[in-house]
Amino acid sequence: MTKFFAVLALGWCALAPVQAQTQPQPLPSRIAWISPERIYNESKLAKLAEEKLKEEFKSREKAMADMAGRLKAASEKLDKDAPTLSEADRVKRQRDVFELDKEYQRRQREFREDVSQRTNEERQAISEKATKIIKQLAAVEGFDIVLQDAVWASNRIDITDKVLAALDKDK
Repeated sequence: MTKFFAVLALGWCALAPVQAQTQPQPLPSRIAWISPERIYNESKLAKLAEEKLKEEFKSREKAMADMAGRLKAASEKLDKDAPTLSEADRVKRQRDVFELDKEYQRRQREFREDVSQRTNEERQAISEKATKIIKQLAAVEGFDIVLQDAVWASNRIDITDKVLAALDKDK
């Protein structure tokens, strides 16, 4: 009886490699990587968006520069005239300079927030177009996953140039 089990076990061992070979082998995973910063900085869409934003905020930027000039001039005039001014005039001019500085800081903060918001809106539009292209590219080339924000990625899996080319062509 033990001889029977030994022969049976030996037979199973002999068939195991054959059975393992007949099961389909999984295909290797295909991974790709893109650099979002390159998409946002190098694509024609990004450059057009940058020009659009510069034009959109040009007048406000000039107004901010003019206000900064007025503030500097008022501050310098106060410093120059302070020794000869009466106490009441000096306090009034200090208050005026302080209020102008406060208004300048407020407008500067609003300006930065508005530029940041519009930049994010433009980047979102670029991101949506890039995502559509990345999905199409992944389907055509058989990628299982496309990553971004990696600590390091090999040039072999970097598809940023392909995405940029498609974005610039699709523009």
